[in-house]
Amino acid sequence: MSGELAIILAAVLLIAAVAAAVVTVRTRRVVATPTERAVHTALHTASLAARALRQGLDTDSADTAAPFLRGLTGTEGVAVFAADGHLLAQDPSDDTLWTPDVHDACERSAGESISGGRRVLTHARSSTVVAQPLLTEGGDALGVLVVVTTRSPAPGLLGAVGEVARYATSQIELAELDASRARLDRAEVLALRAQISPHFIYNALNTIASFVRTDPDRARELILEFADFTRYSFRAAGQYTTLADELRNIDRYLTLERARFGDALKVRLQVAPEVLNVVVPFLALQPLIENAVRHGFSGQGGGEIEIIARDEGSDCIITVEDDGVGMDPDTLRTGHGDALSDDKDDTVDTVDTVDKKDSAHVGLTNVDHRLRAAFGNDYGLVVETAIGAGTKVVMRVPKFRAGVRA
Repeated sequence: MSGELAIILAAVLLIAAVAAAVVTVRTRRVVATPTERAVHTALHTASLAARALRQGLDTDSADTAAPFLRGLTGTEGVAVFAADGHLLAQDPSDDTLWTPDVHDACERSAGESISGGRRVLTHARSSTVVAQPLLTEGGDALGVLVVVTTRSPAPGLLGAVGEVARYATSQIELAELDASRARLDRAEVLALRAQISPHFIYNALNTIASFVRTDPDRARELILEFADFTRYSFRAAGQYTTLADELRNIDRYLTLERARFGDALKVRLQVAPEVLNVVVPFLALQPLIENAVRHGFSGQGGGEIEIIARDEGSDCIITVEDDGVGMDPDTLRTGHGDALSDDKDDTVDTVDTVDKKDSAHVGLTNVDHRLRAAFGNDYGLVVETAIGAGTKVVMRVPKFRAGVRA
């Protein structure tokens, strides 16, 4: 018995020793080296500066970014000037560093840096002022980064100031690019609104008028549908909306068209519930549906439209197909035959070869460009058509994309 007790005691001691060794190893483990911590701190500081500068360069963004820019340069003071030479922000904000002679040296250096497009060094008593222009690749000045240091400006410091200035410039340029994309997108939405067929509006109002005497209740319903359709189509909201909202507006449009065509216009709708909240560009579906009605049934008095929205992994596939007169595939080409699909079926072509002279085709091209700008070149429209075979337009959008929301 005593032998067994000794064995058990030895096992317990062994386990305790192993546990102590593990604890010792874990407590002695270094989480990060000083170099790793310094790199992490610098990257974190840079990201905080970028967050402000991605709003563009103005008083507010410069004031927010200045402390982080000073941290990146490791200097005693930082001032940010606009491209016209006026001061936007400085850090620290107290007047201890910014004596009159330092302030004057900063303004002079900033002005010389902008006019000369180069780095300018100026001495102000016990301090040195370094002005580094924020230059684009084209040589345009977006502003000036000015640092104040009590140390001798060694090559390392000057190099750091140059790199921080280039980093700040890239963030400001990205902000301007975002703004220009937003302006372009708004312009494209305005173009789509302008392409909403005047004939549709005229015919819708005529159809409503025809029901005023024969069926006042029906006329009242159509007036409300028309009001909701125009309110949505000409709203002043953002660039994106949900597929559910787009389909709701398409239903209003088709309600008005069915009132005109009667049973000659048939619509089949099949939508997977899980894709209703997918975000799509505003008015992305309208040109597809209007193209199907205007060009699909031209000269044949009616037909059928099928709208399908299905879940396909990480993407949503939206299909609008009509059994109308179709189009000659050659009219969808721009003459760059080598850029067309290698598919044996010659009725298939990407919409970026659409003939821009046709307003409906321009509408499809517009939507295609907006899809690619929002989600990348893997997304866009594909058109399948042939004379007498109807037209099918396929839209692919991601179910989720960071930064894109309704």
